[in-house]
Amino acid sequence: MFESLREGLSSALRSLSGRGKLTEANMREGLGMVESALLEADVSYEAVKAFMARVSEKACGEEVLKQIDPTQQVVKIVYDELVELMGPVDNDLHLKGSGITTIMMCGLQGSGKTTTTGKLGKRIQVRGRRPMFVAADLQRPAAIKQLETLGEQLNIPVFADYEEKDPVKVCTRALEAAKAKGCDVVILDTAGRLHVDEELMQQLVNIDRNCDPDQVYLVVDGMTGQDAVNSAKAFNEALELDGVIMTKLDGDARAGAAISLKHVTGVPIKFIGTGEQITSSTSLEDFTPEGMASRILGGGDLQELLRQAQTAFDQNVMEAQEARLKKGIFTFNDFQTMMAQTRRLGSFGKILSFLPGMGNLKQMLGNTDADAEMNKINGIINSMTKFERENPKSIDASRARRIAAGSGVQPQQVSDLIKQFNMMAEMMKMMSTMGAGGRIGAMQELMRRMQQGPAGMGQGGGAPKGNTGKRLTPAEKAKMRKLREKEMKKRKKG
Repeated sequence: MFESLREGLSSALRSLSGRGKLTEANMREGLGMVESALLEADVSYEAVKAFMARVSEKACGEEVLKQIDPTQQVVKIVYDELVELMGPVDNDLHLKGSGITTIMMCGLQGSGKTTTTGKLGKRIQVRGRRPMFVAADLQRPAAIKQLETLGEQLNIPVFADYEEKDPVKVCTRALEAAKAKGCDVVILDTAGRLHVDEELMQQLVNIDRNCDPDQVYLVVDGMTGQDAVNSAKAFNEALELDGVIMTKLDGDARAGAAISLKHVTGVPIKFIGTGEQITSSTSLEDFTPEGMASRILGGGDLQELLRQAQTAFDQNVMEAQEARLKKGIFTFNDFQTMMAQTRRLGSFGKILSFLPGMGNLKQMLGNTDADAEMNKINGIINSMTKFERENPKSIDASRARRIAAGSGVQPQQVSDLIKQFNMMAEMMKMMSTMGAGGRIGAMQELMRRMQQGPAGMGQGGGAPKGNTGKRLTPAEKAKMRKLREKEMKKRKKG
C-alpha cells in the first residue's frame, strides 16, 4: 500500500539524515523533496500547500535544527501533520439500540459499491445484528443479481423488486419488509453512474428525503486519485455525507485521495476496503489517521493487525495451540494451523503492510510470489507422514528425499524448511505467553528471513556464507536456556 509515496518520503528523509549538522537551507531542500513526493502521489495541491506550511514552520525552527538528531524530529513532525491532515475520524457505525438503523450506500460505477455493501453487512452481522440488503440500483439488472448472490453467501436477506422502476418506492417498501422480517439494520445499495450527473444526484436526494437514512456513505476508488476527491465533494454537497469508504488500496495506489479527502471535503474516510473477499470480517478496515500515517512512513500498523487478528482467528483453535506451546510443543501440524489462521487475515502482502519496517519487502522479494511460497510450504508438510509432522527431528536425509519427491521440490528445500522451522519453533515457545501478538511477531520474523533471499524459505540452494539470518543475542539465548530448564523441571515433576 502506497509503496511509491513511502519510497519518495523515505528518500527525502534519508537525504536529511546524511548531512550531519542541518542548516535551514538544507532542511528546506529536504522538505522540498517531501513536497515533490506528495505531489507525485497525487495529493491535492491545496492539501500539500497547507501541510507543507505547517511542517516547514515547525521543522525550520531553532529548537529542531539544534537537536542532536534533527531528522527524527522531522519524521515526527511529518507524522503528526499527516495525522492532522487525515483526521479526526469516528469509526463507529452508530447503530441504534432499538428500531431500524438505515444506511445509504452511494458511489460511481466501478468503485466497488456493491461489494463494499456486502463487506459492511458482514461487519454488522458479526456484531450480532440482523442486517438486510436493499437492491435500489435499478439501472443495472446485474447489480440486483450481484447483491442477491452476496446475500446468499453471507446469509443476509435481500429485498429486491424486479418490476418496480422507482427506487424511492423500493426503499420505502424495504423498510416495511425489514420490520416484518425482524431485521434491525437496512443497507440501501443505490444506483451508480459512470460519472456524477444531475439525474443521479436527484434520485439520491429523493431517496434521502423519503427514507431519512441514519448514515450516508460514499464508496470511492482509491486508485482514481483526485477524481475520488472531486466525487466526494459533489456527493457531499448534495447529500451531506457521514463518511467515505475507500476501496482498492491494497495495490500501489498513489495515496493522493486518502491524504487529501478529509482536508478538501471535510468528510472523513471511515473504512478502507481491501481485496474481494466478503466473507471475512477483516476485509473492511477501520481507517485511522495514526495507523495510515505510520504505514505511509514505513512504521506499519500493529494495532489494526491485532484488532483484525482478534476478529479473524478462531479463539478455540488459538487457545488450544497456546496450551501446547506452554508445554513446549510446536510441530508442523501446529505450524500449518498457525499459517491457516494467519491467512484468514488476507494475502501475505496485506499482512506485510501492517508490520513495522516490512512495507518494502514486496519490492525486495522481486518477482517472488509469497503466497505461492506459502502454498509450496504447505505442499511439503502435506507430503510428510503423521509421525514426521508431529516429530520434525525424525526427518533425516532419506525422509527428506521422499518428502521432496512427494511435493515436487528439491531435498535441499525440505532441509531448509526444517532448519527455519526449528528456529521458528524456539521463537514461538518464547512468545507463547504473548497471545496473538506473539504469533504475529513470530510470523514477522519468518517473513524477515524470507527477505534475506531465496535460501530464506525453502527455495533451495542453502544459505550463502555470510548470510546466516538473525542470530539470537546472548540475552535471548540465556532466556531460552532458562525456559528449557524450567520445562525440564515441570516434566520431571509430572
